[in-house]
Amino acid sequence: MPCDRTAFPPGVPFATLSSCMDVRIKTGSTKAPRDIALLSLQLKSIRGEQVFLLLEATGRERETTTVERECEAVVKHALLETEGDASERLDGALKELNGLIKGMLVSGAVHDLHMLLAIVDASGVLHVSHAGRGEAYVVRRGTASQITEYGGGRTTPGFVHIASGQLAPHDLIILSTQRLLRTLTPAQMARLAGSKDAVLDTLIRALEAETEHAALATLDVVSGSPEEEAPSASGRRGAPAVRRTVRQGNGVMRAITGVVRMLAGGRIADTPTEAKAAGEGTPRWFAGVTSVRRGVRGWIRSIRKDLQDPVRKKRAHLLLLAVAGILVILVWASVQLFTGARRSKTRAELEALVELVTADIQTAETRRALGSTEEANAILQRAEERARQVMDSESGLFRIEANELLSSIRATHEKINNIVRIQPRQPVADLTTVNPDILAQGLIAESGGEYMVFDRQDLYRMVLNSVEKPKRISEDVLVMDGASFPRFRSLVFLMNGNSVIEWRDGQAQTMKTEDTKGWVSGVALEAYQKNIYILSPEQKKIYKYERLQDRFAAPVEYNVSGDLTGATDLAIDVSVYVLKSDGTLLKLFRGEEQPFRLRNAPDGVLQGATKLFKVADRNLYVLVPHESGRGGRVVVLSDGGDTGEASYLRQYVFEGDLIGRVRDLYVDADESNLYVLDEKRLHVTTLAGQ
Repeated sequence: MPCDRTAFPPGVPFATLSSCMDVRIKTGSTKAPRDIALLSLQLKSIRGEQVFLLLEATGRERETTTVERECEAVVKHALLETEGDASERLDGALKELNGLIKGMLVSGAVHDLHMLLAIVDASGVLHVSHAGRGEAYVVRRGTASQITEYGGGRTTPGFVHIASGQLAPHDLIILSTQRLLRTLTPAQMARLAGSKDAVLDTLIRALEAETEHAALATLDVVSGSPEEEAPSASGRRGAPAVRRTVRQGNGVMRAITGVVRMLAGGRIADTPTEAKAAGEGTPRWFAGVTSVRRGVRGWIRSIRKDLQDPVRKKRAHLLLLAVAGILVILVWASVQLFTGARRSKTRAELEALVELVTADIQTAETRRALGSTEEANAILQRAEERARQVMDSESGLFRIEANELLSSIRATHEKINNIVRIQPRQPVADLTTVNPDILAQGLIAESGGEYMVFDRQDLYRMVLNSVEKPKRISEDVLVMDGASFPRFRSLVFLMNGNSVIEWRDGQAQTMKTEDTKGWVSGVALEAYQKNIYILSPEQKKIYKYERLQDRFAAPVEYNVSGDLTGATDLAIDVSVYVLKSDGTLLKLFRGEEQPFRLRNAPDGVLQGATKLFKVADRNLYVLVPHESGRGGRVVVLSDGGDTGEASYLRQYVFEGDLIGRVRDLYVDADESNLYVLDEKRLHVTTLAGQ
């Protein structure tokens, strides 16, 4: 949330932006790497205010396009089309953008966002705010200053600070989604003001030369008065400009003159008269430089004479070769000095990062010992980001150390979050022995150590480690979900044709309901006592059906509160627990939503969860398939009891070649064994002593 307002640049008085001034604007971007979108937008409000939106998003093309469209819509609605002061409208727009950014990052639509939003109001005041690594700079009176600021530590994926200041004549404002000071020094940035028309192109070339990328915008504050725009050579407004010329000699002379000019640090007047005409008087160094130039010219003339003399021609050639060799050595030495200094700077920066990562790992372990798991996880995430910066460095320095630190970070993360990795060796039962093409959907446990596995049409009975031949549930409709109905010694299946089938004594029977509209459509089914509960996210309802003699009664809407949008599964143990696709858990009692908070859980630990299982009077178990399609995780949570304060306990990570995509899970009553079903096999792991 934007809360800090700062003026810029520090120490420089502001000038009033007069009505005769104009702001020249240019926007652009470098070439965008794969999976990175760069957006540079220049907009205009209904009051004629200039608005800039720069965005850099990392993610797939479809998601980043959505982010660009949503951000542009927020800016247009909240900043361009509303009434009020510019700073107030900007603050409101930033609040909406922060909510949008948080939603995009939590949902995984994008992995990283860097943004800048700026507005120049009618009085010539610039208001700018940044998110992530976005930065803004002002070049004023030959000095470059950064006008955005950070709160310290890692960058924040949201807008926090607003910098405001009055623009002055001849200001140059540079906006970028990446830190330009990694590529240019403040002095180099200040020199860009000398050729403002080429600033954007120069920045793009400099960034691409360093394999950097960014969305960019420049604002050049110019005056409408010719006297202000074109200062005279004397440095006084209104004075006639003095035209300066350089005497043209041969190619060697021009080259030597260029070298001397570079060494002198600027343009050299040819005579004291010219220097006085420039309003500078005769510089102190003028006599010395003039002597050098005359000496060089005399040397050139003598070389030319020697080249025309048959006797001294060879000596002249050797002398020219020696001079060329010296120039090559000087150029090589300059390059080595430059690259060596840069490499030394890079080494120092990377070495500092390695030290910070090591300190972060130790700090995370300390926080865990003090019981602050959430803070420990945040510190480890920061450490991982820093270690990856070292790994991604083009210099290749400290990569071995960074790789070792990443391994240490992963081990510490698993220790802090109590993660147990399991590689199944031998399945309890292999369903491919009776059907090589099976794609199992769900698992139902029966008394006596029997397990029933179902796919979309067939039911497989397992006793110990043997699998019986499948029996067809239905020829016409497909199974959506199934559950045990212990009170009636049967199984119930929710079908995709808005129907329910009950399986008893090896026979399938299509059940009827007294509701004239028929069965509701749903995605999950659960049985409890004499009722079955059908979860219907489409209707945002849970429907309860009572089992009668040979049919089911008309449904009753169970939940009277609680948002069931995106719900995927439910479990019942006195209370009803609902799992949503975004990893949210709801708790309902007698249809009313109850307080339910999950403590000490790693960020996104339930993201992508598909199945929920509740052991009576004990813990909750949540199944999360792996993104790759093989293996997955089982997350164990306490149910929180009457307090509503559930706690993250541990994770079991199933991996290896023997396990496929996980589909369902079951835990026995005393929580001694965990069963996980993939599309082909049933696996078990012992939980004793957890």
